[in-house]
Amino acid sequence: MRTKRHLGQNFLTGTHYPSHIVESVRPMPDEHILEIGPGEGALTALLLGAGARVTAVEVDPDLIPRLQQRFGKDPRFNLLEADALKVDLCRLVDEGCRIRVVANRPYYISTPLIQRLIEQRHCLSEMTLMLQREVVERIIAPPGGKDYGYLSVLVQLHAVVARLFDVPPGAFRPVPKVTSSVIRLRLQRQSVVSLVDERLFLLLAQVLFAQRRKTILNNLRAGFARLGLESPERLPAILELASLDGRRRAETLSLDEMAGLANLLGSMH
Repeated sequence: MRTKRHLGQNFLTGTHYPSHIVESVRPMPDEHILEIGPGEGALTALLLGAGARVTAVEVDPDLIPRLQQRFGKDPRFNLLEADALKVDLCRLVDEGCRIRVVANRPYYISTPLIQRLIEQRHCLSEMTLMLQREVVERIIAPPGGKDYGYLSVLVQLHAVVARLFDVPPGAFRPVPKVTSSVIRLRLQRQSVVSLVDERLFLLLAQVLFAQRRKTILNNLRAGFARLGLESPERLPAILELASLDGRRRAETLSLDEMAGLANLLGSMH
């Protein structure tokens, strides 16, 4: 089948890496797994073979008949033609349950998909994702380096992250120009730092990382209105109350330091 460039399709081939991914998931018999982007079914077949129940969400209508033909007779398989960035995934899950997600996604929607999945974390417990290696390096980056940014903060706020293994370009058809990595995100029911207003915290992170080469004071001055402040004049005093040096850059701030600043800003509204 011809792949569609506008959908960023790269299908897994062979058995080695699909088997390695499913072995890392370790699906239990009759466990409900949500697979996003089954493609031609390389992972689907192995998940079903392990005894799992699979709900697959596929955006490409041309793949739907092929997947139905291959797996449709299995009562444990359920296929939904939908865009995972738009569908309410939690309606696919039994009420009160939290299930695991497996996904091999196009690189260009990696960040939006992760954001979408984290938003629905009340019905998801774990995600095993194959992403571009550079994206994974940003997700797992600690404070202090060039890879640490908003995506790092968003994921590490809500998940315990483990990088599992790399997948070379030759494992896909067509062959991409980049190496992929498989990552596991164990979602936490509550954020790892104490927050008064999570929305404000994430908005603050966006403002702080808006221009990485600027100091946190200058980024705050540029984004003060987004944070609900009437003027930027009080920002030096606010940073002093938060015990933060305004000359630092956002990449040096820990989650705890950002949380302290966000909670202080929240108390001023």
